[in-house]
Amino acid sequence: MSKRQPGCDPKVPDSVTHAENPVEELRTDRRRISLRVKVPAEDGTAVVEMMSPGVPENGLQAFGDWVLAALEQHADGAAEAARLMIAALRERDWEGDDALADQLDALLEGGAIPDLRPLPVDLDELAGILEGDPMYGGGRVDLATGEIWPAPAIDYAREIGQEDEDESDDPDKWLWVHCEGSRDGYRDMELFIGTVRDPGRADRMEIAISGRGAFRRFKDVLVRWPGELDRWYAFSAERQHGRARAWLAGAGYYVRKGLPPS
Repeated sequence: MSKRQPGCDPKVPDSVTHAENPVEELRTDRRRISLRVKVPAEDGTAVVEMMSPGVPENGLQAFGDWVLAALEQHADGAAEAARLMIAALRERDWEGDDALADQLDALLEGGAIPDLRPLPVDLDELAGILEGDPMYGGGRVDLATGEIWPAPAIDYAREIGQEDEDESDDPDKWLWVHCEGSRDGYRDMELFIGTVRDPGRADRMEIAISGRGAFRRFKDVLVRWPGELDRWYAFSAERQHGRARAWLAGAGYYVRKGLPPS
């Protein structure tokens, strides 16, 4: 069985393979980081394997979750990888980088993350309800499963009588998420343009983000240059993951992948 997992580089294939006795291992050197951790699967336990040529700038947040999992599972080499990751996060210092670095530091020092509870939430989905259209954005997280419920799904569940408002308001069951809008996403476009080396391309992008419909026009312009479009998707996802992680930490939780140590 193979399945694509969130990776640190969209061009680097990741795989999941089943094994009766999966072995967790993480190897690091100056050229490559290789990570294998156990995760839940329908028929028991699977192994997620990820590889990256070094520590990728636009993959620290995504890859960092797997390093957290490796630390929790006491994988060989996890501590070395965590130190590399912490240094890169502290140096880059985007929103959410400190939160992830602090979590890695805590596991390195004491084997536990103080004041935060684990939650198997998908940061992509969390970012989607945090930064979507304010009219339809927002939602909640199931504290038992980490499942994301967008606002329309909640309204539909109430409409068909699947749940009542008292159940929806249970703070022991749900973590509510208020939509913060697209302002941060617009700032991401501005920052990305500052990384574009070709002045002509940068000028076209600057024009595209002026006025209403900026997000659509920006992507329409980027389609002309597939390499820049891929770079934008990686850049945008990384920054959204960081903001979602910072929000989650502020609510008292951290992302939990894989299984607890046996």
